[in-house]
Amino acid sequence: MKAYMQRMGRSLMLPVAVLPAASLLVGIANWIVGTVGPSAATTFLMNGGLAILDNLALLFAVGLALGMSKDKDGAAALAGLVAYLVPKTVLGTASVQAIMGLSDIADVNPAFNSMGNNVFVGIIAGLTAAAMYNRFSNVKLPMALSFFSGKRLVPIMSAIAMLAISFVLLFIWPVVYNGLVSFGEAISSLGFVGAGLYGFFNRLLIPTGLHHALNSVFWFDVANINDIGNFLAGQQALDSGKAIIGQTGMYQAGFFPVMMFGLPAGAFAIYQCARPEKKKVTASLMLAAGFAAFFTGVTEPLEFSFMFVAWPLYVVHAVLTGLSLAFAAFMQWTAGFAFSAGFVDFFLSLKNPVANHPMMLVVQGLVVAVIYYFAFRFAITKFNLMTPGREEGDGEETPDLDTTGDNKFAVLANKIYQGLGADANVTSIDNCTTRLRLTVKDTSKVDQAKIKATGVPGVKVIDDKNIQVIVGTEVQFVADEMTKLRNGATPVTSGEPVKKPEVKTEAPKATAKDSELYAVANGKVIPISEVQDDVFSAKMMGDGFAVIPTDGEVTTPVAGKITSIFPTKHALGIQTDSGIEVLLHMGLDTVELKGAPFTLHVEEGQVVKQGDKIATIDLAALETAGKKSDLIVVFTNQDVVENYDLTKANQTVSANDLIGKVTVK
Repeated sequence: MKAYMQRMGRSLMLPVAVLPAASLLVGIANWIVGTVGPSAATTFLMNGGLAILDNLALLFAVGLALGMSKDKDGAAALAGLVAYLVPKTVLGTASVQAIMGLSDIADVNPAFNSMGNNVFVGIIAGLTAAAMYNRFSNVKLPMALSFFSGKRLVPIMSAIAMLAISFVLLFIWPVVYNGLVSFGEAISSLGFVGAGLYGFFNRLLIPTGLHHALNSVFWFDVANINDIGNFLAGQQALDSGKAIIGQTGMYQAGFFPVMMFGLPAGAFAIYQCARPEKKKVTASLMLAAGFAAFFTGVTEPLEFSFMFVAWPLYVVHAVLTGLSLAFAAFMQWTAGFAFSAGFVDFFLSLKNPVANHPMMLVVQGLVVAVIYYFAFRFAITKFNLMTPGREEGDGEETPDLDTTGDNKFAVLANKIYQGLGADANVTSIDNCTTRLRLTVKDTSKVDQAKIKATGVPGVKVIDDKNIQVIVGTEVQFVADEMTKLRNGATPVTSGEPVKKPEVKTEAPKATAKDSELYAVANGKVIPISEVQDDVFSAKMMGDGFAVIPTDGEVTTPVAGKITSIFPTKHALGIQTDSGIEVLLHMGLDTVELKGAPFTLHVEEGQVVKQGDKIATIDLAALETAGKKSDLIVVFTNQDVVENYDLTKANQTVSANDLIGKVTVK
């Protein structure tokens, strides 16, 4: 589920990135209308922005369908469009009138009035289309129907699936909508507390699109409140003919501190918590989204960037919004808007006669900004929330792979793939330094005996969806071949028996049987059996040791030649003059950091001697990312090791201290 939500969050970035430009066009047009008056230019700008904002649901449907599809094919995007058009049309007011046999379109439940741009329905359509693409894009129909096979089948199945969902919504949606309207009417009598509750549920319901039902109670004339209409008309609320100061606008005012100050401060916190290598990209998104929230009050670009991938943070945002509305209502500070609670509408509302101490909302906004910044930063770092820039991995794109390769890796990949359940069970393929990291539909369907029969060092089941296969330092070649199989390549079923991938480097000439072992850093030496990772502690990759470092300076554990460096910099291979292959693995699960905390001081082919510096690690970055810093040294060709003696186990040592030796046969 975590991986699915992260993919969903990344997929949402495509449509979200379009929104700031649209909101700025609308905001500028509104500003000009309020100061100069309407013109052809303002109509041009306004409609240009609304063309995007009024089709937000469609953007999400297409963007999610494309991003969540297994190979990001355009056919998935087309299916997303089809999937969205079905409920948009079927659940439109005219259609519902005909389906229900109503004589007057006015009798159609108001719940269906927002189906033309319902974000919730757009998201459901996008996810449904992606699921249909992933399931049916490779299906082959009988000869008579072969024209509709494969990708042509996907839009058809998407339409059928969304038709079924539309049928369910036809009966469920009005019940939910009417329930929210009744709820809104009930809390409208609670004064400033009711304003706070409204603000909280207004934000909380945005992902479902049901906030429109709640808004209609407070902003319009559903329950005789009509807060926006009264404010724009300059009509103060009355009680027995006497004006009630601070009531008109009370369901709008508290949004200004949040949208103009709070959310931009939250965006800054998200930027600061991003991984170093992703800060530049995160900054561009947060700057655009934060400015859109401040200037125009359009918050969707920012809110949709984290509401799914870091939903606890979105709940914090909803709570803070409720508190802001409650406080502004309690203090009777009011302002209002025609479009949204951004600077444009705030500036225009200053001239409204029923605005009450509106500049105090700026003071409140400065306090709200501080609260948002520290609340967001604390929640993100404390609970390791995957806000933009903190995602694991660089994305889901399928790399371009060479179709040729060493036959033994193709054979091994095919055997492992079949043991996993092949296309029917495997859903994603990834790898780190030594192991395949795989997501399957059901790990109970994996034939572990078949995989182990290939000679791989081990298999590790993580949970019911995730499994790892320990291969060795050339795991990348096996992963590449498996990716080809998943993309439809012809399996290679014969070749040399593969017991373990061989290191394809020129071995230094053996000149001595003993190799001295040195501490790789200042810290505590522990046997490999005490490393908190089953693959290493069970010695699936071989025997060895680890150092728990006290600083980030890493030196060579043995003298020899650098034979390989993993692309994410967290691991490298060394071969000694006596022929021992050594793997130095820096940290646990640090492949996910994509090299960010590591600075290497060596390169492939370089000969290193005792005392040479290999790398520098940012230990603070590892801690922030929630990763352990164990520096693990493993002898991967254990079959040539005759004797291994670790003389300083469980002792605190200095870098380059002699801590043992290893002897070849």
